[in-house]
Amino acid sequence: MTDVLETTVTTPLADDATWWRQAAVYQIYPRSFADANADGIGDLPGITARVPYLRDLGIDAVWLSPFYPSALADGGYDVDDYRDVDPRLGTLADFDAMVDALHGAGIRIIVDIVPNHTSDRHEWFVEALASPAGSAARARYIFRDGLGPNGSMPPADWTSAFGGPAWEPVGDGQWYLHYFATEQPDLNWDNPEVHEDFVKTLRFWSDRGVDGFRIDVAHGLAKRLDAELPTQAEMDAMPKDGGHPLWDRDEVHEIYAEWRRVFDSYTPPRTAVAEAWVDSSRRPRYASPDGLGQAFNFDLLESEFDAAEFRSIVTANLALAAASGSSTTWVLSNHDVVRHATRYGLPPRSGIDEKHGSQWLLSGGKTPVLDRAQGLRRARAASLFMLALPGSAYVYQGEELGLHEVADIPAAERQDPAFFRNPGIDIGRDGCRVPLPWTRDGDSFGFGDQSAHLPQPSWFGDSSVEAEAADPASTLSLYRDALALRHALQGAEELEWVSTDRADVLHFRRPNGWEIVLNFGTEPVALPAGEVLIASAPLVGGRLAGESAVWLRAA
Repeated sequence: MTDVLETTVTTPLADDATWWRQAAVYQIYPRSFADANADGIGDLPGITARVPYLRDLGIDAVWLSPFYPSALADGGYDVDDYRDVDPRLGTLADFDAMVDALHGAGIRIIVDIVPNHTSDRHEWFVEALASPAGSAARARYIFRDGLGPNGSMPPADWTSAFGGPAWEPVGDGQWYLHYFATEQPDLNWDNPEVHEDFVKTLRFWSDRGVDGFRIDVAHGLAKRLDAELPTQAEMDAMPKDGGHPLWDRDEVHEIYAEWRRVFDSYTPPRTAVAEAWVDSSRRPRYASPDGLGQAFNFDLLESEFDAAEFRSIVTANLALAAASGSSTTWVLSNHDVVRHATRYGLPPRSGIDEKHGSQWLLSGGKTPVLDRAQGLRRARAASLFMLALPGSAYVYQGEELGLHEVADIPAAERQDPAFFRNPGIDIGRDGCRVPLPWTRDGDSFGFGDQSAHLPQPSWFGDSSVEAEAADPASTLSLYRDALALRHALQGAEELEWVSTDRADVLHFRRPNGWEIVLNFGTEPVALPAGEVLIASAPLVGGRLAGESAVWLRAA
C-alpha cells in the first residue's frame, strides 16, 4: 500500500448529522465475539476488551445484534425486556462502559431493535396469558378465536417463517400469532400502548449514548387482519404492494414518522436502518428523511459472483438512494446467511428460490465440493469492490478474517430454531454464528477461557486474528488497509462507470481520483494507467489476476 495513508487523521466523535452516509459498520453478534467471563458465551466486557482491535480495523461504527434478556429461542431476537442486558452478557453498567470505550476510540454504536414481536417471557405476554379473552393485556398482541368446536382449530392455516403453524393455542379457545418462532408472539401495532413503549425504549438507549438503531423486520409491524382471514395460499398469491395483510403495509410508515421525531430530538439526530425485505421500488420510503433514514439493500448478498449482476445491482441501488435522499447500504455477509467466502466457492444456485449453500449445509459440507481457495479469492475481490462503493459498507464479524462457513456442527449442538422446525430442509444459521478465533490455539482459540457455545473447527486457528495480524498478505491486513484508504479517499457519493472491452471486468471511477477494477474472469487482464494503491491478490506481470480487484490512483 502506498503513502496515501500519511494524510489520514483520527478525530474524536463530532456532532455530525451525516456520519452514517458513508460509514463502515461492523456487525457484532455478541454471543460469538469475545467471552470475558469464561462461560462460553460472548459478552459486553468481551467487546470492551476488544475495542483496540476494532479501532485498528478502521471501522466507523459497531452494529450490536440483540444483547437483551432472552431465552435464545431465536438467537436473542426473542426479547424478554427491551431496556436491560441479558445477565449472561453483562449489566447496564457494562453497556455504559462499552459505549464509553467505543466512543473514546472514535467508534459509534448502533443497536438492534426488534419491534415485530416480543418473547413469550416478556412481562406483557405473561400477563396476557394470565388474562381472559378480550382483556387489555391480550390487546397488546394478536389473539384470535379459534375455529371449530371450542376454538380447537387455528384461525387460519398460516405457516411460520421457521416452519410449522403460525398460530398457537393458549387453552381457552384463543390463539396468538407468531410469524416466527412459537416463543415470539407478534405485537399489535394498532395499540397505542405498543407505540408508547417503543418510544420509551428508543429514548432509553439514545439517552445512554446509542447513535443509531437497526430495525428488525421493519416491514412487518403494521397488519390488517379482517374478520375472515385469507388462507396461506391466498396470501402467497397477493402482491406485496402496500395491501398485503402482513407485509409492507403503507401504515407502517406512520410508525416510523413517529420514531423520526424522536431521533431528531437528539444532537446529532439518531440514525436508523431498516431491515425491510420489500420490492426495491418500495425501499426508498423506508429510507426517507421522514422515516428511518436508511434501508438495507441485500442485493449483493443474494447475487452470484458475476459482473453483469454486480453492475446492475450497483446502478439500481444508487438510483434508489438518490430517489430517497438517503445513501445506500452494501452487505456481503451477515448473521442470517452463509458467509460469502463459502458462497463464492460453491456452484451457482439452480434457481432464485434456492438459498445459497443450502444443499452443501445439509450434506454437512460434503457436496457439492467447496473450492475454499476460489471462494476466499473471490470474497477478497468482492469485499474490495464493495468497500470502494459510495454509501455505507456493512462488515460482518469474521469476514475480515476470510472465515468460511462452519458446516459440520453436530445436531445435538445446534441452536437455530429453523433447524429444529424444518428437519432435513433447513440446517439453520449456526454456521455463520460460530465464535471468532482470536488465537492459533486454546480451548476456544482465544474466544474465552472455556469451550465456546458453538463448536469451532480445527482449521479456525489458521484463520485467527493472531495468525493474520502480522501477515501483510492476510485478509485481515487487506481489510485494515482498505478501510484506512477508504477514509483517506472518500469523496462525494457518486461513481462513474468506465467502459472495458470485456464482459467479465468492471471498472468504475470515484471522486478524488481513484479507480476500481474487478476481474471476474480467471485469466489476468491489463490494467489502466495509474498507481496501484491496494490489490486483493498479487499482480501477474503487471496485470490484474483472475478473480481479483485493485484500487488505483488515476494517472
